[in-house]
Amino acid sequence: MTDTDLGLLNSLGLPSVAERVVAIGSTGELRAAAAAARGKGPLTILGGGSNVVLHARVAGTVLLMRNRGLSLEPDRGGEALLTAAAGERWHEVVRYALGRGYGGLENLALIPGCAGAAPIQNIGAYGVELADRLASLRAFDLDTGTIREFDREACRFGYRDSVFKQPGGERFVVLELTLRVSRNPPLVLHYPDLARELAILGYANPSPVDVAEAVIRVRRRKLPDPRRLGNAGSFFKNPVVDRAAADRLSKQITGLVMHRLPDGQVKLAAAQLIDRCGWKGVRRGRVGVWPRQALVLVNYGGASAPELLELSGAIRRDVLERFGVELELEPRVLGQD
Repeated sequence: MTDTDLGLLNSLGLPSVAERVVAIGSTGELRAAAAAARGKGPLTILGGGSNVVLHARVAGTVLLMRNRGLSLEPDRGGEALLTAAAGERWHEVVRYALGRGYGGLENLALIPGCAGAAPIQNIGAYGVELADRLASLRAFDLDTGTIREFDREACRFGYRDSVFKQPGGERFVVLELTLRVSRNPPLVLHYPDLARELAILGYANPSPVDVAEAVIRVRRRKLPDPRRLGNAGSFFKNPVVDRAAADRLSKQITGLVMHRLPDGQVKLAAAQLIDRCGWKGVRRGRVGVWPRQALVLVNYGGASAPELLELSGAIRRDVLERFGVELELEPRVLGQD
């Protein structure tokens, strides 16, 4: 399809038109589409559209990953390997595991987007990252037309990072991922919001399904539904600083939220820094900062990418000037105006 409207294919609801769009349902279709697009401009991979900021025009070819498939291979000792095609909705992957009595993914419930994007972004929530559960994945190499398997180490995961976001890694298109799940997973319950919700629900000894229910309740309370109000979830990454910077900020900010990392660095809460700068709930025309979560920027209707990026730029400058901390965007910015 040519000159295709992408307005309904991105969760921010930004108006955008793609020069060409091809829906991909299989590896064969991907191989054929990649060959046909060669020499016709850039190639862009789009899954659920929940982690992108789209400008008015996206040149070249947009490939929509729509391949489907879920399977579970039980192992010994109550463990299993769950394989999900890239086009599956991530939340459905979590539900599939829980519905068959396997946990491990419950903290990642209700994260928007498709399974194929999960390892690229190394999605994470409430103390669990995709990297903690990934066994391997298969990806298509656009340069060679071959399929390569990546184990966990080869993915080079970091905080909201992977080899697929690094130079040279963009040539790989995730086809499917295999995750380790368990009938008796170690539950991760230490995040305050999650612990409070479990207490409210009265779950003293929660099951994975109970944890997923609590996570869903917290997310729905804190984050707007993109079907009603355009957003891309967390718009900024939580910044990582050295110990000296964290000590300096702890004197400047009472109750500074800090998470010490194994390498000695400290992860801060971007929402707290944005809130302290007075941005929470601020609206500028058709865009604004969600009143319940300072990490979320929203499209109140009819907004464009430049409007949203102008707001995010003002927030970043304010945080940098006041606290000396540089915020980084989570979503990818695609296309041009």
